[in-house]
Amino acid sequence: MGAVLFCSNLDDPEEWRPPMTRLMPDLELRVYPNFGKADDIDVAMVWRPPAEGLGQFKNLKAILSLGAGVDQLDLSKLPASVPVARLVDDVLTTAMAEYCLLAALRYHRRFDVYERNARLKKWEYHIPRPAAQRTVGVLGLGVLGAATAEKLKLNGFKVVGWSRAPKSIAGVESFAGPDGIYKMAGKAEIVINLLPLTPETRGILNKKLFDAMPQGSYLINVGRGGHLTEDDLLPALQSGRLAGATLDVFQKEPLVADHAFWNQPAILITPHVASTGGAETAAPQVVENIRRARAGKTLLNQVDKAKGY
Repeated sequence: MGAVLFCSNLDDPEEWRPPMTRLMPDLELRVYPNFGKADDIDVAMVWRPPAEGLGQFKNLKAILSLGAGVDQLDLSKLPASVPVARLVDDVLTTAMAEYCLLAALRYHRRFDVYERNARLKKWEYHIPRPAAQRTVGVLGLGVLGAATAEKLKLNGFKVVGWSRAPKSIAGVESFAGPDGIYKMAGKAEIVINLLPLTPETRGILNKKLFDAMPQGSYLINVGRGGHLTEDDLLPALQSGRLAGATLDVFQKEPLVADHAFWNQPAILITPHVASTGGAETAAPQVVENIRRARAGKTLLNQVDKAKGY
């Protein structure tokens, strides 16, 4: 029986050890850099790999991401023959859908305007619109995107969505392909980005997309900072093309103190808190993938390295 390497600067291995050990009593979890003999390691749980990479672990059978995505991993630098799995956790999924709903409701009910008016001691009434008259677009209709679309629907919004390949979700008008994204954007007063970050989606939140959206629309980015072409956002806000943006992710984190986004009142900044996975709820999936890896089986939520997700 091999040992499992735990390597993350964001996660506490001692939060993971008890729930995993309950499910796998013979688990041997070794925390980087104190992992002993490299040849003992057959599974790696990582947020990011060690700076020297994972090549030293010659008996590695699986790499398990501690995040819902794998864009923090350079797939081209990982051992080519070793499968990679991302983390799909009900707690993470629910938290993400909650964040997106809250951000959408904040714009729908004009709380962004009321917040600014309150600082100016300005009393200004806006008649609320029914949610059914507000269309929200979701970029990315995977696990997180589908859950968010369902949450929005349950709260009365009209929902449209876009994905790389066609998807079918009841009650959601779906678009796909290079042209479909702009057709979807043209219908959405609020656009929420939940795409995986790949070479094809890097910079996808850009002037061309903003120009396709209705005047005075809103952007919510909870995907990755690399999705946003930052130099295109401020002009879109200044021109009124976009009325506001909620950003939880950035190209460089933490966001530096002199970044222009801090001084833009139409931007709400949150510190990458949209969702986090829980060790208790995610442990069963991780343990199952350890067993699958050792048995030579396909992993749960295994990544297609060619697609990047």
